[in-house]
Formats: sequence, structure tokens, C-alpha cells
Amino acid sequence: MTTTVPLTDTALRELAASSLRLILSQQQPSGAYPASPTFSAYVGYSWFRDGSFIADAASAAGAVESASAFHDWCASIVTARSDRIRDIVARAASDEPVGDDLMLATRFTFDGAEGSDEWWDFQLDGYGTWLWALGEHVRRHGLDSSRWAEAAGLCTAYVASSWQRPCFDWWEEYRDDVHVSTLGCLAAGLRSAIGLDVLTPQAAAAAQHAAAAIDDVLRGDAVRDGHLTKWLGSEAVDGSLSSLVGILRVTDASSPVGRATIAAVERDLVRDGGTFRYLGDTFFGGGQWPLLSCLLGHAHLAAGDRERARELLVWAASTADDDGMLP
Repeated sequence: MTTTVPLTDTALRELAASSLRLILSQQQPSGAYPASPTFSAYVGYSWFRDGSFIADAASAAGAVESASAFHDWCASIVTARSDRIRDIVARAASDEPVGDDLMLATRFTFDGAEGSDEWWDFQLDGYGTWLWALGEHVRRHGLDSSRWAEAAGLCTAYVASSWQRPCFDWWEEYRDDVHVSTLGCLAAGLRSAIGLDVLTPQAAAAAQHAAAAIDDVLRGDAVRDGHLTKWLGSEAVDGSLSSLVGILRVTDASSPVGRATIAAVERDLVRDGGTFRYLGDTFFGGGQWPLLSCLLGHAHLAAGDRERARELLVWAASTADDDGMLP
């Protein structure tokens, strides 16, 4: 059972502080943030996407060295696969793309290996999310981006060459579709990489071209009934779409598409304050995700509705147990 957190700024700050302490206590010497220390399928692994959102939170909370250590971990993984990435990019340019099984993995062990467990392992969004979080961290704290220059260049080339490919979505489902939340992560990452000022002129031009192409899709095929959709060709929404309007700032929250996307997520996926991943979700019976309510809150905040953003934050906080643990 959960207990309701008091509707005070002090209680919310205390929950945020205890959550940060928990995150920092679990960070590995390598810099990786564990996906989960207890859920059997995730033990021993870290994701670029999940870890990048954690790193952005740590960075925003002032844990600069923690976030930098995670970015070092990601960079080491990317640079260790430099030859593989160059081959992927070259073959994409020759219209002979490699198979999904030869693309970069989604999750890695704490020491940077792919791991030996069977896994549906081709997702692109994490690499865009990492570039976005890295850019946020560097600009937020005035850091020297040359520390991550090689990895950022490799990752940017990988994303720019591969963004059109179908892959698994955030939820490791629907591998044969092009997912709009994935496209948003990639667009945000490419923009961020360009802003780091570490790319060669040729690489920056390729990144700009890819980002512009993604923007065209996000304004066109990704829109149905005025709002962003779960994947290209779908009419449904997904809780992850809130990130494009809010924290990633890919779709302007004040634009007609931004407003319609917020409204569609609210209408279709929010029940009693909590936000579902998508209609028909069956994972553990389906359920409301505090993370998604927070992402929706960010979207409302970007649109200027601070009151609704706070309501969603308070709902997410109310799911914490007596020890301050969020599900």
C-alpha cells in the first residue's frame, strides 16, 4: 500500500533528496546507474536511455561528478565500438545496412559489455537520449565538452545514419515500427550534439540534415488528429510522447501539435492522476507509471500550466511507501 505525501513543498523536496541519495548510493564504480538492483531481468545492467534521464536529474540536482561519471561510462562504451560504428555508418551510406543483430545494444553490463542473456536488444532512442543529456549537463555546468568529443562524434554519426530504421520502442515492444518517441529522442540528441561544438563541419552538416528530416516527419507522418502518435501509421498515443513536448523540447508545447498531444495523453491515458503507457498495455496487467505522470507534468509546465504540473507531481509522490521508495 502507498501513503499520500503531504501537499507541501518541504515534503516534495525531502522525497527528491532521498531519491537522489538512493540513486547515488547505487551508482557503480564504472559510472553506470543500475536499471534495478532487485528485478531479476535487469540486475547487473544499465540502459543508455534510463541512465541518461537519471544523469540529467543528478546533474540538475547538483551531483555534477555523478552525472559526469555516467557520461564517461557511456563514452567508453561508444569509443570501444568505434570500428563497428564506422562500418554501420559506411554501409548505411552505401544502401547496404547491417542487420538489426549487428547494431549497437540497448543495455550493457556495468563493465561495458553486452551481456550474455537473450534480450530484444535493438533500440535507437538511448543513443539520442545520451547525446541530449550530455549536452544539457555540459551547458548547465559550463563543462569542457572535449572530454566526450570522440564519443559524441561517433554517436552522432550512428544516429544520423540510422534514424529511419524500425526498432523496438521504449518498452521493448513493436520492433517493426518507427516510433515517434524514438524519433524525438534522436532529434533532441542531434540538436544537442551540434550545440556541443565538437563535431567536424561535415559531421555537423550531416547531423543538421538528419535533425531537419526528423522534424519534417514529426510535423507530418507522426501526426494524426492533430497530435503526435505512438508510431508512424498509428492513431494512438503513448505516455512517452510527453517527453517530446516537455523535457526534450522537440515539439513546442505552445504549438497546436504540442497542445493536442498533451490533451490526447490526458484524455486517453490518465486515470485518477496516474498515467498509463498506452491503451491495451498488458505488462504486469498494465498500470500507472509515476515516471509518465512526471513527464506529462513537464509537458504541462512547458505549456505554462504549473497547477496541473504540480497535481501530477503530487500524484507521483503519493505512490512512495513509508521509506520514500517510489515504485
